[in-house]
Parts: sequence; structure tokens; C-alpha cells
Amino acid sequence: MMIELYQIIAIFLGLVAITLSILRFRDGKMSLGMLIAWFLIWLIVIFISIFPNSTNYLASMTGIGRGLDFALILGLLLSFYLIFKMYNKIENIEEELTDLVRELALQRRNMGMEEDDKVKNKSENEKFADD
Repeated sequence: MMIELYQIIAIFLGLVAITLSILRFRDGKMSLGMLIAWFLIWLIVIFISIFPNSTNYLASMTGIGRGLDFALILGLLLSFYLIFKMYNKIENIEEELTDLVRELALQRRNMGMEEDDKVKNKSENEKFADD
């Protein structure tokens, strides 16, 4: 079995990605679930790059013609899933941001009213002191 250049690149890329995922998890920038998901994805990439004919077996099991077709369909489905997850995350962040902006605006408005009351009371006190 001769190792091709694309296999070396894929194995290297997979190992680097696994390392970066672990580092992000240690820094608290990634949840355990996402670490496991990315770890499995990159292990599959490494496995398929080492054993490229394994996709032919998986393709025949699923009724897809060729191994490359199986890999492309799987990659496309995974991409759609990740886009969906990112879309949901962005929607949640937008909702949280809207709530924070509203809360900040209310706090500023209330602070402004308190300042207006202080100025008003001060001027009224000065008016009564002059009488």
C-alpha cells in the first residue's frame, strides 16, 4: 500500500484540527459535546484518508454507487447540519443582544430621570432658600 500526498495532507490536517479542538476545549471556548463531535469528524477524515476504499464499502451498504459519491454526500449533509447549528446560534445571540440593548436603554433612561429629578430638586431648594 503506497501512501499518496493527499493522504499525508489529510492525516496532518486531521491531527492539527484535533489538537486545536482540544486546546479550544481546555480554554473553555468549546463545549464537551462539540469537542466529541469534532474529534469524531476528524478521526473519520483520518480513517478515510488512510483507508480510502472503506468509502466503497459504506457506499454499497447505503445504496450509493461509488465511495467518492458517498463521501461527498456525507460531507454535504454534515455541512448543512453545521450551517443549521450556526444559524440557530446566531439567532440566539441576536435575541440576547436585543434583550441586553433594551435593558441598557431602560437603565440609561432611569438614570437620566434620576439626574433630572436631582437637578429639579436642587433648583427648587435654591428657589426656596432665596425666599
